[in-house]
Amino acid sequence: MASTSSLTLSQALLARTIFSDGSIQSSDYRVSLPTTTFSGLKLTTPRSRRVLPTRLNRSLRVRSAAVETIGTPSETSLLEKSVNTIRFLAIDAVEKANSGHPGLPMGCAPMGHILYDEIMRYNPKNPYWFNRDRFVLSAGHGCMLQYALLHLAGYDSVQEDDLKNFRQWQSRTPGHPENFETPGVEVTTGPLGQGIANAVGLALAEKHLAARFNKPDNEIVDHYTYAILGDGCQMEGVANEACSLAGHWGLGKLIAFYDDNHISIDGDTEIAFTENVEERFKGLGWHVIWVKNGNTGYDEIRAAIKEAKAVKDKPTLIKVTTTIGYGSPNKANSYSVHGSALGAKEVDATRKNLAWPHEPFHVPEDVKGHWSRHVQQGAALEAEWNAKFAEYEKKYKNEAAELKLIITGEPPAGWEKALPTYTPESPADATRNLSQQNLNALVKVLPGFLGGSADLASSNMTLLKMYGNFQKDTPEERNLRFGVREHGMGAICNGIAHHCPGLIPYCATFFVFTDYMRAAIRMSALSQAGVIYVMTHDSIGLGEDGPTHQPIEHLASLRAMPNVFMLRPADGNETAGAYKVAILNRNTPSIIALSRQKLPQLPGTSIEGVEKGGYIISDNSSGNNPDIILIGTGSELEIAAKAADELRKGGKAVRVVSLVSWELFDNQSDAYKESVLPSGVSARVSIEAGSTFGWEKIVGSKGKAIGIDRFGASAPAGRLYKEFGLTPEAVVAAAKELC
Repeated sequence: MASTSSLTLSQALLARTIFSDGSIQSSDYRVSLPTTTFSGLKLTTPRSRRVLPTRLNRSLRVRSAAVETIGTPSETSLLEKSVNTIRFLAIDAVEKANSGHPGLPMGCAPMGHILYDEIMRYNPKNPYWFNRDRFVLSAGHGCMLQYALLHLAGYDSVQEDDLKNFRQWQSRTPGHPENFETPGVEVTTGPLGQGIANAVGLALAEKHLAARFNKPDNEIVDHYTYAILGDGCQMEGVANEACSLAGHWGLGKLIAFYDDNHISIDGDTEIAFTENVEERFKGLGWHVIWVKNGNTGYDEIRAAIKEAKAVKDKPTLIKVTTTIGYGSPNKANSYSVHGSALGAKEVDATRKNLAWPHEPFHVPEDVKGHWSRHVQQGAALEAEWNAKFAEYEKKYKNEAAELKLIITGEPPAGWEKALPTYTPESPADATRNLSQQNLNALVKVLPGFLGGSADLASSNMTLLKMYGNFQKDTPEERNLRFGVREHGMGAICNGIAHHCPGLIPYCATFFVFTDYMRAAIRMSALSQAGVIYVMTHDSIGLGEDGPTHQPIEHLASLRAMPNVFMLRPADGNETAGAYKVAILNRNTPSIIALSRQKLPQLPGTSIEGVEKGGYIISDNSSGNNPDIILIGTGSELEIAAKAADELRKGGKAVRVVSLVSWELFDNQSDAYKESVLPSGVSARVSIEAGSTFGWEKIVGSKGKAIGIDRFGASAPAGRLYKEFGLTPEAVVAAAKELC
């Protein structure tokens, strides 16, 4: 580890950004931190309604609450002034951008204020301090709430100019929260429901690490995860999947605030959403509290949080009934305040209504002074934890060393030596089985490695044999049982990956069911979460289950997604290589497509070749000038190799290329790519048991792509390969047409 004069772990993370290509670059806007020396971790029924039974009366009551004038500035308490500061920072930023969602920040300002000013433990000058409380704004469209709170709390990432730059080019205050743009933002949210599922992952990570490392005399892992979600999140299925698991797992340090404002883009939620959310969550195993006045009921909110913290064995949903656009005389409690600026006239009217005489973006001095204490308090909290860790390290040396690796993300020296290797004499096997060998080898050397399957562990072959199941009463274990919840599984894993750099989650299902979790995969890629997606049954090779389960377009579709490594290994060495790539690239998710059918261990394959994405496995040509190049991936690489043998019997100079990952190959130098696929050789044939879409990029306009451009069929795998023309004979015939 680093010397005693080193930065803390969080400071080191703050000072540099690790990009998806593995390079490390200085960040031009990350917080600048002093190089503090210390003796600690281095590198450091019907749905409940507000009141009256009729919709008209209910709306009138809420509207009157929204337009009630609080009082003159001299009568307004500091708390109310602070809450209104949050509201108007949001109003002013949205107005200046003429774009955004002011309604949620105006309604949620009281709960946001209490969380950031009174409840949460964090260090504004070090957003990556390990033992901080985490906050997730699942209703990410209301991001000006979070930006205003970060600004007031003293985070260097959100200055006044950043608020004025809301939603602008290269702004640190984008239109939805992005963890890779704004330190202090834990996860990227916006697609509704994803955030609360991420929060479940964050809370799972805390419970897991606490179970593994806490001691009776030193609870070194001890923090909460808070989230705000809205009606839209509640409607999305991914939220229910994740919240069902949170209840099952008993994530007692997850506290979610449900912004119950009854408004969505199309109007009152009565048109489509009338279920009893409280009863649903009770059925999911959550503790449920209702704060009936979220607009001004500060003590109600405080009491609810206190009650939630007293419940240790269940997550808590705090339903907070609010008025969207609170304070706006003409737009509050309406869809018009949800997703557009108030307009100059309504802004002026709101200023008068809330007795706010200040110019745009103004933070009153007494409010500024009140919030300024968080910088000093945050530093003290971190210093206290560092001292606590130093004591922990003295007594529990081995555990401390392991926890350091998880916090820093530094892999143990020589970890890659644990990867299994194979020879052509090794027995043929399905790559899903070879994958399990890799998983069980890696878990022995990577302390943050954990994961599971969507009720398919015995088919995906993803069980970690030396560990039990992560459950409510056994959270120290590393097998995660997600049930049939692919979407929630992926989103939860994103949260785990974002908890700290050394947690490496994997999740698994059949490759075709990436359709159920594509949104989560996309969020992995966008938010730079290095989740490992173990996807088995990767082609028509799965056989008799038929076209409902046979992926066709999936490889092409996922190759089209930015910042994803789509890997399709052909044998044991390539499977090990795929896992090496996945472990090393913590800011890029990897999708590993694996076979159900047995495949031979091919001569010429290697772990090192996989790291380059594409490489030559056999070649009898000279001068980088073969007569023809045969290109395969996964189970079809064997077919290409057999076809090459046949063509060579006829005197042809044939090169066989494994193109296990297009993305990795694209990242190589032009010289290397030319050495594998020379531009002067236009005679190229590819074979892959999937859509030929995109292959013209590889084989060129004069080449031939053999694949499947229709849905599959139910039959034994061998018959399917023959019927669909995925045979050595088909490759030979195509090659002979070209050379």
